[in-house]
Amino acid sequence: MAKRPVSRSTRLRHRTIHGHRRAFRLLGEGPPLLLLHGIGDSSACWLPVLADLARDHTVIAPDLLGHGGSAKPRADYTVAAYANGMRDLLDVLDIDRVTAIGHSLGGGVAAQFAYQFPDRCERLVLVATGGVGREVTPLLRLAAAPLPEALLAPAGWPLVLPVVQGALALAAALGCDLARDRAHVVRLLAGLPQAGARSAFVRTLRSAVDWRGQFVTMLDRSYLTAGLPRLLVWGDRDAVVPVEHAHRAAAAMPGARLELFPGAGHFPHHHDPARFAALVREFVATTEPARHDQEAWRARLAGRGSRNPGEQVPLATPA
Repeated sequence: MAKRPVSRSTRLRHRTIHGHRRAFRLLGEGPPLLLLHGIGDSSACWLPVLADLARDHTVIAPDLLGHGGSAKPRADYTVAAYANGMRDLLDVLDIDRVTAIGHSLGGGVAAQFAYQFPDRCERLVLVATGGVGREVTPLLRLAAAPLPEALLAPAGWPLVLPVVQGALALAAALGCDLARDRAHVVRLLAGLPQAGARSAFVRTLRSAVDWRGQFVTMLDRSYLTAGLPRLLVWGDRDAVVPVEHAHRAAAAMPGARLELFPGAGHFPHHHDPARFAALVREFVATTEPARHDQEAWRARLAGRGSRNPGEQVPLATPA
């Protein structure tokens, strides 16, 4: 990796890759961290922790295609395509290997990145990640139903956001867990009127969710992360992706570390940013970066590693 000037600025930068404008934030110096946001969100979701993490890490926080300041073309919005886009962005930035950190949809992309490019992933941090079970908030199932863009169109009407804010405030008074993330719900709805944003949101959502819930899973390949340092972070009051998914993911990845944030909803890194940043920094400092073992990988895929697909031959070894 070539030496580059160190920046402490969290401003958006841009590169054009495959003809599409890609937005990202790049700052700090040290072991690289790739931070991936959730559906309908942007790299701005990491702003509470960026400066802290950049004290001793190179932090790359992109806006996924179709999100934030990135282009919103009629394109492939599957987790596999997003993982490919992350590989290409890292190549353009001359960054070889990263600790992949993903929130919600971004967790699915991070896990897919580790699966598609195991030689480039040193550690995996999944934050309230998708792809662990069918259960997901009814709001997302509704948005994935037929004619979803028509259902989302009112998000741009002048009085809709104040009404939503009022409804969420009432829900909070009634003790509804979803209301814990009401500021984020309003922020995401505010971005949908942007040109192409609704279409990209729907295409992304429909690639993983339908009216019955999530249908894309990472559990069938989670055994491939054996030997890769893994950290799971969840809010214990998450109303979007239930905390039960955290325990399910931990069971599917024996040896993974699970950290719950008491009282947090779907955004634990916003609920307690200082604890989150300290946790990530400590996790990186106390674990060895994995090195991909191609022979072990082949053995695992071919079923030669063990009769038990959950925890067998290491597929990565410490550096």
